Amino acid sequence: MTTAVRVPEELSARVPAEQRGPGLDRDSVRLLVSRGTEVSHHEFVELPRQLKAGDLLVVNTSTTLAAALDGRVGHARVVVHFSTLGDDGRWAVELRDPDGTGTTRARAGGPAGTEVRLPGDVRLVLEEPLTSRSPRLWWGRVSDTDVLGLLRRHGRPIRYSYTKRDQPLSVYQTVFALPSADGAGSAEMPSAARPFTARLVAELVSRGVQFAPITLHTGVASAEAHEPPYPERYEVPEASARLINAAKAGGGRIIAVGTTAVRAVESATGPDGVVRAAKGWTDLVVTPERGVRVIDGLLTGLHEPEASHLLMLEAIAGGAAIDRSYDEALRELYLWHEFGDVHLILPDESPHSGHCSSNCW
Repeated sequence: MTTAVRVPEELSARVPAEQRGPGLDRDSVRLLVSRGTEVSHHEFVELPRQLKAGDLLVVNTSTTLAAALDGRVGHARVVVHFSTLGDDGRWAVELRDPDGTGTTRARAGGPAGTEVRLPGDVRLVLEEPLTSRSPRLWWGRVSDTDVLGLLRRHGRPIRYSYTKRDQPLSVYQTVFALPSADGAGSAEMPSAARPFTARLVAELVSRGVQFAPITLHTGVASAEAHEPPYPERYEVPEASARLINAAKAGGGRIIAVGTTAVRAVESATGPDGVVRAAKGWTDLVVTPERGVRVIDGLLTGLHEPEASHLLMLEAIAGGAAIDRSYDEALRELYLWHEFGDVHLILPDESPHSGHCSSNCW
């Protein structure tokens, strides 16, 4: 992204839309729509009029966990963000320092052997960095194997400093969230779907828009580091793979609700453009060089200029389209982050558009 302007602090959404005034609901956010470099401004409740019968929305059903837990290293207070459960029973965790206002600030990770005392006399011991790229996230072993139970009893949603106050966990669940059989979920909310309400979903269905559920449990992002995403657990069910392939064959547009949906579906798509049922870990990072194979459009929040997610957006829409839309978002004072406004990226269907074989708008 070439937009060099930083996002002003006052454009951070500090509370959910439904808390900004009487009569407001989750869908009371703005909707920026870009088709190529053409940009228009709408309300989110107008989403059904931006789509057409046969279009398919890919939605993430992952629930959000109360993934932040208070602890102590020696006499020092820390906050532990539980990111991802590994196959060997260890957890990828991030330690942060309380900032005195209810949120946290970055803290150097490690060293190996660091012991964190958690509620209920539970111990967490850091063993090694998650990757050599960054010391932020560490693999740690917890003395009580029922970490999800520990989080349910003592945890709270991860919260960053641009928000005004703690919110109940229900605020961080989307209308598509479903409990998984093993209790797993996302460390951070798949936020692009947050503005959907049951009423809006019903209207979309009545207009012939289809839905295909996938699951991707998000790990802990970093408000400061803007690192590429780490490997995450995902599943694209057989029924959803068939729905996506059928919609594509019928001329419908495949629109991901959130970058997590793009990552899951593209991980399950072969070089032939066919989506197949898949589950496990994905380390896919979608960049303009890699491109996308099946996704046509994306509904997503607004990301900071340094965010790695912008490479995915450029892979779908192209750099010029993203620059144009973000210039408009800044000029029109859209709100950023998980409680903010959303951006619908659609293909440029102008009859004057040049011929493109793939990833071209």
